[in-house]
Amino acid sequence: MKLDMRGIFKSFGASGVLKNVDFSLEGGEICALLGENGAGKSTLMNILGGVIPADRGEIYIDGAKADFTQPIDSMRAGIAFIHQELNLINDLPVYENMFVGREINGPFGFLDHDKMISETERIFAMMEMELDPRAMVRDLDPSYKQIVETARAIMMNSSVIIMDEPTSSLTETEIERVFAIVRTLASRGVGIVFISHKLREVMRLCTRYVVLRDGSMVASGSVADVTTDSLARFMVGHDVRTETLQRGRQVGRSVLKAENLSDSKFFRGVNFEVKSGEVLGVTGLLGDGRSELFQSIFGAGGGYAGQVYIDGSPVKVKSTTQALNLGLAYQPRNRKENGILKDMDILENGSISIWPVISKFGFIDRARQGELFDRQVKNLRIKMGGRTDLITSLSGGNQQKVMLSRWISSDPRALILDNPTQGVDVGAKEEIYDIILKLADEGVAVIVLSSEAGEIIRVCDRAIVMYHGRIAGIVSGDRMNEHDIMRLATGAESDREV
Repeated sequence: MKLDMRGIFKSFGASGVLKNVDFSLEGGEICALLGENGAGKSTLMNILGGVIPADRGEIYIDGAKADFTQPIDSMRAGIAFIHQELNLINDLPVYENMFVGREINGPFGFLDHDKMISETERIFAMMEMELDPRAMVRDLDPSYKQIVETARAIMMNSSVIIMDEPTSSLTETEIERVFAIVRTLASRGVGIVFISHKLREVMRLCTRYVVLRDGSMVASGSVADVTTDSLARFMVGHDVRTETLQRGRQVGRSVLKAENLSDSKFFRGVNFEVKSGEVLGVTGLLGDGRSELFQSIFGAGGGYAGQVYIDGSPVKVKSTTQALNLGLAYQPRNRKENGILKDMDILENGSISIWPVISKFGFIDRARQGELFDRQVKNLRIKMGGRTDLITSLSGGNQQKVMLSRWISSDPRALILDNPTQGVDVGAKEEIYDIILKLADEGVAVIVLSSEAGEIIRVCDRAIVMYHGRIAGIVSGDRMNEHDIMRLATGAESDREV
């Protein structure tokens, strides 16, 4: 298939999102579509996917003009869109999600469940993926949900597959599996649009790149002719820092301490301490238990055995309200399911954690609410329309920054950030890193949970590496490198060797 999008314009109100953009794709290409959050990437692909109409411009498939007024038109033309915010139905099993809108009927008009299960198993076998088609989607880890979305696109025999941040929740092993599938599809003539902020992945996988900035195309060409630094420069319009951001700082009192924390399933015998002014990283691979550990500490998970201390005093956190009152804040990793409140506007999403603080006699001080939120909008460079627009009107990266503003506004003693730069572009990452370091300089104890070793190395003073629910080791100084972190994360080295 040969795809051409010519002269695409799109505005939302007075804001021009796409300005005369041309985009093309040949069958067999893996084309990276790059740009900062708000650059217009998702809008361009939503037009191609029939989700929204262009104001002006034309789409051609193999030289014939196409008119996509709804997603089904795009799907019938052979285009599959794997959105960053996954579109699976939690209350259905995997195999039914694979066939939503394309169900197989058996005799007498009843669904042929056995055939749908069998076909799902065939696709999973081709992907070398061990997953029960009968499993409920709500019970899957986000990484497996991403793989189910990819499998669904493969099953549709699409000629073009749009993948929007497909690896944001995947481990390195799963990323390689998805990459192998993408390369196989490309070898069979499928065109792939790969939207990602992970430039090293772009260099590993893609053959061509297109960069949007402020709604216009600013660069395109062969991936073989560029570096990650030059791609980052195209995206943000200036050089991007790559040096380690660790710096000597005075750490103070113990803010959060855990002694022998265990639960019945996810973590066992965990001991750690983080002090004011310190940035502590926590990393590992899928199933390491780090998210479940800190959800429990914040009162959002199951119970735990052991002892937690805040500012040196023993506490038993039983609810998130209690945790906030004690000075803890926790930004969860799964923005769509555990972060944003879809029916609330941007201002409400960014300030809900401080409502008790800015309320009097049950009424919110709207002026104070707006003042505090506007400060975070400026600090985090959140790209948005009006405060009262729905949170879902923002790109994934800007939603992530609104979530971060929510917790910073609560003025925490200890701030736990679970994958804080998920779905965030290279420029915004640097801004978030600066915010983290600034908070540490102001005496906040910051805990960064991330599966990206490079991120941990850049921003953290030291890091806990977890393996199967236990602390495999703690690294700092010269041991803060990807090789040693990976050895610990895979169980190849024990904590006695650190």
